[in-house]
Amino acid sequence: MFNPNPRQLAGIKAILFAACLLPLLRLGWGAWNDELGANPIEFVTRSLGTWTLNFLLVTLTVTPLRKASGWLWLTRIRRMLGLFAFFYVVLHLSSYLWLDQFFDWTAIGKDILKRPFITVGMAAFMLLVPLAATSNNAMIRRLGGRRWQALHRSIYVIGIFAVTHYWWLVKKDVALPGVYAATLGVLLALRVLWRYQEKQKLRAGAVQRNAPGTVIPITSKR
Repeated sequence: MFNPNPRQLAGIKAILFAACLLPLLRLGWGAWNDELGANPIEFVTRSLGTWTLNFLLVTLTVTPLRKASGWLWLTRIRRMLGLFAFFYVVLHLSSYLWLDQFFDWTAIGKDILKRPFITVGMAAFMLLVPLAATSNNAMIRRLGGRRWQALHRSIYVIGIFAVTHYWWLVKKDVALPGVYAATLGVLLALRVLWRYQEKQKLRAGAVQRNAPGTVIPITSKR
């Protein structure tokens, strides 16, 4: 089992951080060399949105990968991946507000109300803001572990909203959104299965403790 020491983990995080910036560097390179196609604004906005969705799904993949591999250290990089999802969604939203709408707030408000894919996209962004704001140790201590975990479970809803946003945006050729939807479905189904298995174990334990003739050991409290 691979268990990196602190120095190795720092190296892994540094490499991962650099890798997470590659999509943005690619867009910058494309803009510099005029390689973003006939509609560069649409290309940039959609690319940033796609990478937001990529990082959301990768973040949700960390737990299944940890359970399958036994690499507990993977949880140490999950926060970084989640924050990069927020980083790219901020860029995605900024490109829409600035490059597409030129900060015309009246038009933006009408767009949000009239176009369902923008409505659900904005809802996903608003739900992601508190997750990013509480992704630090100080907020975990302040909220308490249980409340913090309950808040961050909203990433499941965010994932559903993000995939819906993409699906409704594409409209006709939904092959790629379908792949994202299927991937998210598997990731969510695994969590439902784990929750069911945990409940079954708790139920079996309760039945065993309450079975006739079961001797419950008495332990002293120290």
